[in-house]
Amino acid sequence: MRTESIEGALECFQLEGMVSGYRSYGSGHINSTFLVNCDTEKGRRRYILQCMNKDIFQDIDGLMSNIASVTEFLRKKIIANHGDPERETLTLVKSVDGKSYVKDEEGNSWRVYLFVEDTISFDVVEKPEDFYESGYSFGHFQRLLSDYPAHTLTETIPDFHNTSARFRQLQEAVKNNKAGRLEEVKAELDFVMARKEELGMAMNMLKEGKLPLRVTHNDTKLNNILMDKDTRKGICIIDLDTVMPGLSIHDFGDSIRFGANTAEEDEPDTSKVALSLPLFEAYVKGFLEGCEGSLTEAEVDMLPMGAKLMTIECGMRFLADYLNGDVYFKIHREKQNLDRARTQFALVADMEKKWEQMKAIVEKYR
Repeated sequence: MRTESIEGALECFQLEGMVSGYRSYGSGHINSTFLVNCDTEKGRRRYILQCMNKDIFQDIDGLMSNIASVTEFLRKKIIANHGDPERETLTLVKSVDGKSYVKDEEGNSWRVYLFVEDTISFDVVEKPEDFYESGYSFGHFQRLLSDYPAHTLTETIPDFHNTSARFRQLQEAVKNNKAGRLEEVKAELDFVMARKEELGMAMNMLKEGKLPLRVTHNDTKLNNILMDKDTRKGICIIDLDTVMPGLSIHDFGDSIRFGANTAEEDEPDTSKVALSLPLFEAYVKGFLEGCEGSLTEAEVDMLPMGAKLMTIECGMRFLADYLNGDVYFKIHREKQNLDRARTQFALVADMEKKWEQMKAIVEKYR
């Protein structure tokens, strides 16, 4: 990113004080992110400047409208609860002409958030208490937004967590076999086909009115929560680019898929892959306590299925990308996407072995 572009973008926002420096920040791979220091009469003020990825996010207007409206809604709820809105939700800094983002002459879209001070984040679960905090934070996010009219949000990535649609994309990848790899994935395809009837379950329940449409985060990894650096309590949900209408069980399931797996996401040895029941229980406890009764009975019943569906969906996406020649997910070695797919399917298989235990844990905390 050119210095002139960064400094030109900073001039477009209502920042306090004078910019004294900036640097690349964070480990994200999608947007270009910078930590900005400003000197004010009261001391240092810090901001997050981001250039949004226009290749992945093609509806920037819709994306930013979602973020602006959801964060403002959260802000009002937090104030009503006597909380600190500058710490407990992201705060967009307006441009000099009062907009939520600006577009430069090169077509790049920029936004600025207040930096949330005295927080940390984790890329992996270090102990069950951290996973509990993750569950509580995303459950609390659900509760605060439980009366938000989700249907008014823009679906910025259509069918993002529509498992049946992801299955159709896999079928298309099989049909085209662009990379000529079909023969080596017969076992994986058989695994998916054996579970075909379950894939549309959640979306069918939505259509039938059995599951409510919610505001969902859609990327509920541990590192999308800022935690207080001293107490390690969850403070603020970040990375709101995929906030859309969706299902609560998908947000729950994505956390379990990512955080309760005993192996790395691309572990070649699937014998190391298992669902950690202690971590599953920690997350269930935190999530349901954070939701504070805002979920319906059907949503609570479907939490284990949400975990299973999100895991098999992710596996299908990795497998489809492998068949297409590794064009979507970044790889750092040969067959990495195939290993990722196999890991997801191994996790699904272990969930099936532990299904009654998963249901009993949910029942314990409902």
